[in-house]
Amino acid sequence: MTAGKTKKHYSFDLFNFLYKYGTLLTILILIVVFAYSNPAFIQSNNIINILRSISIVTIIAIGITISLSVNGFDLSVGSVASLSNAIVISMFVWFSQNTTIAIFSAIIAALLVGAFNALMIVKVKIPDMLLTLATMFIVQGIALTYTRGATVSQNMVMPDGTFATGTISPAFAKIGQVPWIIIIMLVVVVAVHIFLTYTKHGRYMYVIGGNQEAARLSGIPVNKYKVIAYLLSAFFAAVGGIVLASRVMTAEIGAGTPYLMDAVAAAFIGFSVLGAGKPNAFGTFIGAVLIGILSNGLVMMSVPYYAMDIVKGTVLAFALALTYYKLKS
Repeated sequence: MTAGKTKKHYSFDLFNFLYKYGTLLTILILIVVFAYSNPAFIQSNNIINILRSISIVTIIAIGITISLSVNGFDLSVGSVASLSNAIVISMFVWFSQNTTIAIFSAIIAALLVGAFNALMIVKVKIPDMLLTLATMFIVQGIALTYTRGATVSQNMVMPDGTFATGTISPAFAKIGQVPWIIIIMLVVVVAVHIFLTYTKHGRYMYVIGGNQEAARLSGIPVNKYKVIAYLLSAFFAAVGGIVLASRVMTAEIGAGTPYLMDAVAAAFIGFSVLGAGKPNAFGTFIGAVLIGILSNGLVMMSVPYYAMDIVKGTVLAFALALTYYKLKS
């Protein structure tokens, strides 16, 4: 064997480098630019504010990440978060229930939605995106009907003209405050990262997402894991809605809907973080951090709020282009 044959040639691939580290580099560049424009951007209070602002988005995006791991897609998470928000607040205000029953009720309602999604996708074979789009409108309508289109809050005026007498538990109110809201987000990210990466069940989900037929032939119960994925997606949407309820202490119409686009963007940005090439919890968290830094920095630069969606949409389009181009190649 000659020396020429054993010599390895290393070539720098700019696309692969950007694919792996582009998100992290973008975050670094944004921090430098925003800090240069306004030194208050890198103060500890603002960093905590960014982490708090991305907590709900991250939790909901983790649910989308799990549905993506089996090559599915759950568009109903925003509406499920709205429904959970409405139920948990109404349990306190309308029915004077304690924290455990309020949270349990919201999660049960969300799991019913997840079970409906799973049933229609797995058994009836409706394409996931179309079915969850329909579910999004159904659940949104249910939430509006349940609250009668009104904002649910303490001391609200009831239909009979009296005032609601229930109060929101002080313990529940702490869930949406720092540091608990950030701790809950980090626990969710770490737990799902461990589940998807280091457990047999998580690896099965990735196998199903990579090639469903091969997974079936290998003896993996595909339908069972798809059902679990949609139940977990609904569960984390419910957790996001409950944390949102604790943070704002009211149930407003469509409160969870605005989180859908950010959550989808975070999940797809996460595909490319460190070259993972698949949905993953850590990447989703980094994607949420990127969106949070963008939003916070643009607000500090006095960019109008109505222009935010242009930037977020552009980031999502770029992330999708990068992901699908890499998968195709």
